[in-house]
Amino acid sequence: MTQKEKAELFLKLHHDKEILVIVNSWDPGSSRLIEASGFKAVGTTSMGISASLGYPDCEQIRFSEMLQAIKNIADKITLPLTVDIEGGFGNNTKDIVTNIRKVIETGVVGINLEDSVKLSPDLLDPSEFSDRIAAVRELSGSLGIHLVINARTDSFLTSSGPANKRLDESIKRGNIYKDAGADCIFVPNVTDVNSISTLVREIDAPVNILANPSNGTALPPGLKELEEIGVARLSVGSSLMKSTLALIKRVADEIITAGSYDNLLKALTPIEETVRAYKMATDNPKV
Repeated sequence: MTQKEKAELFLKLHHDKEILVIVNSWDPGSSRLIEASGFKAVGTTSMGISASLGYPDCEQIRFSEMLQAIKNIADKITLPLTVDIEGGFGNNTKDIVTNIRKVIETGVVGINLEDSVKLSPDLLDPSEFSDRIAAVRELSGSLGIHLVINARTDSFLTSSGPANKRLDESIKRGNIYKDAGADCIFVPNVTDVNSISTLVREIDAPVNILANPSNGTALPPGLKELEEIGVARLSVGSSLMKSTLALIKRVADEIITAGSYDNLLKALTPIEETVRAYKMATDNPKV
């Protein structure tokens, strides 16, 4: 498919009855393995890409390195690719749009864009963030591609205060962002059924829920229940990369302290599955 066709397909997946599941990757190998496992799209985790290159999260990585990492992934998969670009790696709308143009040129068809500034408690003014969304929508239109904008509001992730106030703020912002041109509204750290149901009912756009217990929150309901509620999209964010790093640490600690390999053996059992996963990650049809 062309990039335009992939973008149209990716947008359609947000409106299907079946929930769209994004298992977030950080490099060509993890992306290829996710693609080969049968998912309909691939999405990156900014934390995962940053960590894989030795940087902390929150736009500490140079944009040029993030862009190259995105391009490396886009060059190795065939599925629609959406990428997490945090706040856009810019301090104003002009710089953010310039960066997103470069991201689109790699072949991606979707982005996550967030309304917090490096996860600080104070969110951007909704009108300022809406201006950014509108500018990105105008850019994608000028390029003849409907970039799927997943507008993330961090009312639950970074803000404090009563849960009902944060829920109201998420709904208000979600509808403002939708009117500005967002295709999907991403509300991390909401996991209880009642709040999720309210978001789906009150936000006039597809809703993205996060399954990332490493953020200190509980897991949301399973896919079947989320689908029944009407959630359009589920992503796992940085949790897969964090679990991979945790496994490396467990194996390394055991080897250096006990001189044994139990955690390594457990992770590699059965070995046939390990070999199969390796082949799936490296047997690339685009190469």
